[in-house]
Amino acid sequence: MRILCLDIPAPDVTLERYAPHLTAEALHAWELYKSGFIRDIYFRQDRPGVAIFLECDTVDEANRVMAKFPLAMAGLLTFECIPLGSFISWENLFSTEFKNQEKE
Repeated sequence: MRILCLDIPAPDVTLERYAPHLTAEALHAWELYKSGFIRDIYFRQDRPGVAIFLECDTVDEANRVMAKFPLAMAGLLTFECIPLGSFISWENLFSTEFKNQEKE
């Protein structure tokens, strides 16, 4: 199952409080990436933080693994883990209703 994990910074945490944990954080992410658990990881563009795509069996498994990140263990952030499924609505593009709209 593909799961999107978005970080949630603890209230009033500054980037300076993250600094001592960033090397361990990156190493932990690298180990999870090499294992295939992390499929993709991106820096957010709307604020400091990350968006991580995981491949795992359940949301509970994702929550357990994400809780082991050094920043999470230090109480500086948590993660929202969102299960994703395949987009199967392509069929709607080929419905009679769509075909009639296309001709207009």
